[in-house]
Amino acid sequence: MDTESTYSGYSYYSGRSKGSHRHGERTRDRDRHKSRNKDSRSEKSVTINAPPAEPLLGDSTARGEDTQDDNWGETTTAVTGTSEHSLSQEDIVRITKDLEDSVGLDCRRYLALSLAAGLGLLVFLTPLAFLALPHLLWPEKLQACGTACEGLFISVAFKLLILLLAVWALFCRAPRAGLPRVFAFRALLAVLVLLFVLSYWLFYGVRILDSQDENYQGIVQYAVSLVDALLFIHYLAIVLLELRQLQPCFTLCATRSTDGETRHYNLGQLSIQRAALAVLENYYRDFPIHNPSLLTASKSRAAKHLAGLKVYNVDGEFPEAPAEGPGNNAPAGMAHSQSRAMIAAAARRRDASHNELYYEEAEHERRVRKRKARLVVAVEEAFTHIKRMQEEEQKKAPGDVMDPREAAQAIFPSMARALQKYLRTTKQQHCHSMESIQKHLAFCVTNNMTPKAFLESYLSAGPTLQYGRERWLARQWTLVSEASVTSGLREGSVFVLRSLDFSLVVSVKRLPFIQLGEEYVDPKSHKFVLRLQSETSV
Repeated sequence: MDTESTYSGYSYYSGRSKGSHRHGERTRDRDRHKSRNKDSRSEKSVTINAPPAEPLLGDSTARGEDTQDDNWGETTTAVTGTSEHSLSQEDIVRITKDLEDSVGLDCRRYLALSLAAGLGLLVFLTPLAFLALPHLLWPEKLQACGTACEGLFISVAFKLLILLLAVWALFCRAPRAGLPRVFAFRALLAVLVLLFVLSYWLFYGVRILDSQDENYQGIVQYAVSLVDALLFIHYLAIVLLELRQLQPCFTLCATRSTDGETRHYNLGQLSIQRAALAVLENYYRDFPIHNPSLLTASKSRAAKHLAGLKVYNVDGEFPEAPAEGPGNNAPAGMAHSQSRAMIAAAARRRDASHNELYYEEAEHERRVRKRKARLVVAVEEAFTHIKRMQEEEQKKAPGDVMDPREAAQAIFPSMARALQKYLRTTKQQHCHSMESIQKHLAFCVTNNMTPKAFLESYLSAGPTLQYGRERWLARQWTLVSEASVTSGLREGSVFVLRSLDFSLVVSVKRLPFIQLGEEYVDPKSHKFVLRLQSETSV
């Protein structure tokens, strides 16, 4: 096919007529166009589309920001892929799985609590049983308990009271989290106490119950020795559970996978699961809140640069069923040339996209500064409309007096529009509801705070605990680790804390050994001489 007919075929594909040609060539072009329409148009064009973005905040939201209604309710809805009250099949499956996991976790928690309570009752009732069984089984054979024996009663009573308070202070705490595995040291201590009490019962049954020992003072001393041993075991529990981890040995680097936010923490000898728990407790305090809307701009920009790249084949059509053979490599070569053309076009557009990124960021910063200035002025003017009344003024003032909540509701409309636009511009509209803003405003009015103190919560992102409980309460985390989660921290260990929207990647490094030297400086060595020159004015 000559060049003219080839160009004519391409023009007909694009929907335009390109002059008159011979009747046979037009017929062949039409037949070729019909055969191409029967197949997919991908035979003639290859389009590079952006990968499907996560349902965080669509491009339509960003493009239609200025055309949205000014009603505050739009800025308080959760940003999802579906409506606020709709549930997809995936949501139902996830909710069902979460309920099953929560039921299993509750059962495991109650089972552990029941075992701990049973072991505690066994420990505290054993010394009392040692003292009471001889009086119940062979009271007529027992020797009289003298002054020393009665003094041991007081010793047993106070030691049991001290042990009860110590156990309450160390073990009777509200659980902070549900760990995937048992705490190794706590399980070891429980097994040790159980074996210890069973050994005492075995000795008591063989040497005292079987022989019906008449020396009651010796039985009381035996019970005292049990209580003393239990106190020593409790001291061992304090060392293993509390004191061992106090000295820092490792530094943990926690990095959020979405935005690269990083914090460092020093921890002692802990297992991987307890180190993960310590990182999560510090995460809610130290990390700024995760805002997925801030990641939408980069995704939409990448999609815009990659979308719409097409490469057309104007040299002819591929044979429908090419015969296999060494000489039929034209389709493969054509596809390879198309791939190279697409890569080259994408590279040229990527090289030129930095200017667009620069101007987009500059325009965004300009809009943020402009709306921030409007917000600051609006809040300062709103705060000038209220005044705290003194106690003597309250007696003379008429009935037009408001409490902090009413005062906040009165001045909020004057700043609502400016605050709404600023939150939309900075992608924080889903983090603050109208109710939470009014509550914070009433709090600032009650405590006589300045407008700057009120605005600080909205001008900069705060930690996660600063926001509503629905954003952090009962969040499910998954610990991913190559090593066993009950093993201790080691140099180079890496584990991941995975959440629904992001992950925390934690790497472990050992703190270096510090060699500190000493150098003595004699206080009498601080002597100075004044050097005078001819031009010095003294």
